[in-house]
Amino acid sequence: MLKAYKYRIYPNNEQKIQIAKTFGCCRFVYNQTLAYRKEKYENNKESVTKTDCNNYCNRELKKKYEWLKEVDKFALTNAIYNMDAAYQKFFKEHAGYPKFKSRHNSHKSYTTNFTNGNITADFGHGKIKLPKLKTVKAKLHREFTGKIKSATVSQVPSGKYYVSVLVETEHEKLPQTCRDTGLDLGIKDLCITSDGKRYGNPGIIRKHGKKLAKLQRQLSHKEKGSNNYYKQRRKIALCHEKITNTRKNNLHKISYKIISENQVIVSENLQIKNMVKNHHLAKSVTDASWYELTRQLGYKAEWNGRKYIKIDTFYASSQLCSACGYKNAETKNLSVREWTCPVCGAKHDRDVNAAKNILAEGLR
Repeated sequence: MLKAYKYRIYPNNEQKIQIAKTFGCCRFVYNQTLAYRKEKYENNKESVTKTDCNNYCNRELKKKYEWLKEVDKFALTNAIYNMDAAYQKFFKEHAGYPKFKSRHNSHKSYTTNFTNGNITADFGHGKIKLPKLKTVKAKLHREFTGKIKSATVSQVPSGKYYVSVLVETEHEKLPQTCRDTGLDLGIKDLCITSDGKRYGNPGIIRKHGKKLAKLQRQLSHKEKGSNNYYKQRRKIALCHEKITNTRKNNLHKISYKIISENQVIVSENLQIKNMVKNHHLAKSVTDASWYELTRQLGYKAEWNGRKYIKIDTFYASSQLCSACGYKNAETKNLSVREWTCPVCGAKHDRDVNAAKNILAEGLR
């Protein structure tokens, strides 16, 4: 299987210049080949393949712009292939037409391919070898074994550099278990299981909200384009990065625990886009990051031979009695947290009862 290992790298000044050149050249080639493809179609109704675009880059662009030869050739080819993927998605999935890349985009990256040992990781000395950069200092906190396929170098808005190494490796599956669980996703508690276990929602945005608001107020008093303006923007980017990393770390811990303890996991298929239209809940729903939790459960279940099921969006999990199946319409009111079934007399916690119903529907 293919697994990516992401590490922080610490390039020197020369390497930073080379990385910046590669970012710029990849953006330039992406835009030029997209314009070439668009022109061919509009003028001649001619369909252009990614191979044609790559040939156009090698035969014409590199001849006209000599500085394109200073960067890694695989990075330019992958930029063209990314453009082609966006173009194909536009026609096949009716997604938006590919946009030209801006130099002001704060998320920058390029991908290079492995060939003849041009990408290697030295875990003993904390260094990684990359094309055109030679040896770069890195924090290699996790070792891997397997065949390296590619590496993606990226720079985040805070200015930090990372490399993501794609490796073809074997995954050691978790031992099988006979337990099943249903998950009710919430805001006060991020996740409630059918066994009654609750995983709290740390509310990351609310914890860092005051600091973030203060930094943004300070930014509004800086002169746009000044050194202090960019210093303040970096502080805001670091705060956003802290929020993102803290949230992802918490979600990885929860998803790993759920996957390791259960063989079958069932959850709701929530329509989050519709839920954030409620302005009273939008911030809390976004901060909970249910999509990321379900995404992690999905691929971790696949890796470890588990079964992950999503039930229908409109299944009335909160209204049904998990003991006898009676439907209580009063529980549509979110303020009803506990209720007693008038038919069988079972006492229910709203969230645990919903999780039990979700599990039963998933198993059915």
